[in-house]
Amino acid sequence: MNFLSHYYFDRDINNCYHILGIVLPDLLKNADKNIILHPEKLHHTDKNINSIIAGWNKHLAVDRYFHSSDFFTIHSHQLKKLLLPAIEGSPVKPFFLGHVALELIIDNLLLTTGKIQVDDFYAHLAGCKTSVIDEFLTFSGLPDSTVFLNFFDDFKSSQYLHTYAETHQIAYALKRICMRIWQNPFTPEHEAQMNEVLNDYRDYLLPDFMSIFEEIANKLIAI
Repeated sequence: MNFLSHYYFDRDINNCYHILGIVLPDLLKNADKNIILHPEKLHHTDKNINSIIAGWNKHLAVDRYFHSSDFFTIHSHQLKKLLLPAIEGSPVKPFFLGHVALELIIDNLLLTTGKIQVDDFYAHLAGCKTSVIDEFLTFSGLPDSTVFLNFFDDFKSSQYLHTYAETHQIAYALKRICMRIWQNPFTPEHEAQMNEVLNDYRDYLLPDFMSIFEEIANKLIAI
């Protein structure tokens, strides 16, 4: 799941470090795909750092349930098939495209149906002290946190996730993600055709997209 879908499960928690933890695995991956940390079983004397670890573990659980669900299997496959003709000649792997497109559509639906407020999410991140984040990263085995902390500042200041509420921007958001792996993933023609597919599939998912959140929430309760 993407940032805002992870936030949905803990939207009522008033602990900025926990909220940071539930999105931190993806933030680190976006900052530098070579950063690999495994703080899952660590315990620190600082309760704020332990809150980040708890959020991190929640992230892993949510992703595990999402990626093993019928919802993910069915809809990522359908999107892959529908997007294939739209990206003819593109270097992007179809499975990757279907996977990420589904996650972006779900984030869009959470925002456009008012299930979450993106300003609340950013407010939580803004409340986290850099010194605590740096200590967590050092404690988890990252020798130099400079690259991540610079990325995190840019992430907070750009407020980019607001664009996920704009349905016509889903293809552009998908392109930005693909550009981390492929230099020129799509032509303008690709983007235009992808937008048509993504808009139609968003409308198709709208009536029943919350079923996956209900399914995962029930599994989290059982942990």
